[in-house]
Amino acid sequence: MTLVVPITSSTVDFGETKKGILLFTATWHDGCAPIEAVLTALASTSDQIFVGTVDAEAIPTLTDKYNVTAVPTVIFCHGDVVVERLEGGVEPAQVTVAFQRLLTATTPTERSSVQEPVTAPTVDPEQALKERLDKLIRSDTVMLFLKGTPSAPRCGFSRQAVELLNEHKVPFGSFDILTDEDVRQGLKKHSNWPTYPQIYVNGELQGGLDVLKELAEEGSLLDQWGLQEITSSSSPMTSSQDRLRQLVNRSHVMVFMKGLPSAPRCGFSRQLIELLDGTGIPYDAFDILQDDDVRQGLKTFSNWPTYPQLYVKGELIGGLDICKELQESGELIDVLKQ
Repeated sequence: MTLVVPITSSTVDFGETKKGILLFTATWHDGCAPIEAVLTALASTSDQIFVGTVDAEAIPTLTDKYNVTAVPTVIFCHGDVVVERLEGGVEPAQVTVAFQRLLTATTPTERSSVQEPVTAPTVDPEQALKERLDKLIRSDTVMLFLKGTPSAPRCGFSRQAVELLNEHKVPFGSFDILTDEDVRQGLKKHSNWPTYPQIYVNGELQGGLDVLKELAEEGSLLDQWGLQEITSSSSPMTSSQDRLRQLVNRSHVMVFMKGLPSAPRCGFSRQLIELLDGTGIPYDAFDILQDDDVRQGLKTFSNWPTYPQLYVKGELIGGLDICKELQESGELIDVLKQ
């Protein structure tokens, strides 16, 4: 009787029959467990097929080798040849039929594709950074650029700015300048303001903590910034939806991922960043691991259950699998530049 074997290394031995099935999973995806249960039942009916499970994020060498871009993905192998693959919204019936095909197969049939090289366009780095900073500044009515996050400020000035905004019940977006050195240095020159935190209202620089304190002493920040009408007409749900809408529109090309481009924290996010870097087109990124409200809310907002997610001009393009298809068809750069 064949057992479903957890794969813990980058090498897999399918045994004498040379037939194997690999299920690529992720602990955070609810759709993987039902497919594993189906494969477990099928494996108990035959000892002619090796069945293994692979944590797609834990063993990137296998993930890359089999070009896995979504979970669950089921790879059916005959020797060194991938004869069939099911990925994304995998149905149990599909797995059962493919299992039977592999069981009765006598000759492997290889499926392959040829990827044409993509020529990256020429981009002016200074202009690209300027456009990105403009979009960041205008990504929320009130934007606070600080060291750390509102829930965990990493300097006393940033902490005091957060406390003042909260005290005056000012809804605001934020950006942690410690996560992006280009923004940290570029914003100083862009706005001619050398220190942090920096507060912007409707895209206009108000100043730093000292200016914020002076305004707070004069009265309500909401009144002085003309924000009473905005806050009185918004419900928590509207605020949440508005925030997500502002986030996806924060930059022309926006990536929601695990980790940051400089340090992706999952294989799928890393692969998408490599794709985008290859185009030469500037993009912005949001680490969904740092904000569970965004991580959970964006799934419903866009009706897309997994990460990473790519947006262009506020419109969802899709995940890694769709981006790879666009690259292979030569359309990725055109989509990013639309």
